[in-house]
Amino acid sequence: MDPNSLSVRYRPFFPELKRLSRAENIITENNVYQPANEGIRKIMDMMCGENMEESSEFRNPGNAAEFLKLVKEGKRGIILMEHYSNFDLPGIMYLLDRAGPECAELASRIVAIAGMKLNEENPMVSAFAEAYSRIIIYPSRSLSSITDPELFKKEEHRSRVINLASMRALDRIRKAGNAVLVFPSGTRYRPDKPETKRGVREIDSYIRLSDVMLLVSINGSCLRFSDDPSDMLGDVLYRDRIIMTASPVIECSAFREEALKWVGEGVEDKKQAVVDYVMNRLEAMHVENEKGRLG
Repeated sequence: MDPNSLSVRYRPFFPELKRLSRAENIITENNVYQPANEGIRKIMDMMCGENMEESSEFRNPGNAAEFLKLVKEGKRGIILMEHYSNFDLPGIMYLLDRAGPECAELASRIVAIAGMKLNEENPMVSAFAEAYSRIIIYPSRSLSSITDPELFKKEEHRSRVINLASMRALDRIRKAGNAVLVFPSGTRYRPDKPETKRGVREIDSYIRLSDVMLLVSINGSCLRFSDDPSDMLGDVLYRDRIIMTASPVIECSAFREEALKWVGEGVEDKKQAVVDYVMNRLEAMHVENEKGRLG
């Protein structure tokens, strides 16, 4: 095991994480919303501080402040963000907290959409994830990987029940003045698997049910895959400069119309076209902000 893996380097914190953890690992329709565990959040902030260069930053805080203002006025806000590692959510929360009072307030109002894998696969992975407020969903990719007919039928029913409860929770947290954060790729990007950077079709539904959107690109990564990407605790830590950049606030209905113009006439899957446009915009932001990052 790499000495800089999560499993090795932060193993001394595992007993404390276990003590602090209160989340239920098996997800049902009754526990899809899980509020942040502030005790674990302190440990995650420490880890971010240890692995991010001091020059790391959240760019365009004014855009985040404008987004916050609209959310507080009752607009349904969604943040769509690139996804490279399990440090992406901790990273944006850490950098927002240090980007001024309005950004810190936005961080306090963010609820992330998270797949069940983070909760159900490994108790320590679940404990790390517990640092942040989340709504748990049953991802379509997980369902499509089931080959046994009987198990598929059982899990298909479970997915419907869980995801219906998740949408109800989403409505509640928004009415309480919160914003939702979603990774539109649905999984972490792996350079050897370009399909992992394609947006998930279902993301269009989140956009359609939102009023305003903030796109956030990520440059740099403090946590990278080991030889076994399925072992999340095997991910390897690197000290790096992290730049997260916020787009101007985008009006969601106008964005969907713009996406269909971008893809051109005759497209059959309009939902996928909208999400493809999201990923195109994020990629353009990523390329622009990579210039000079390590110079």
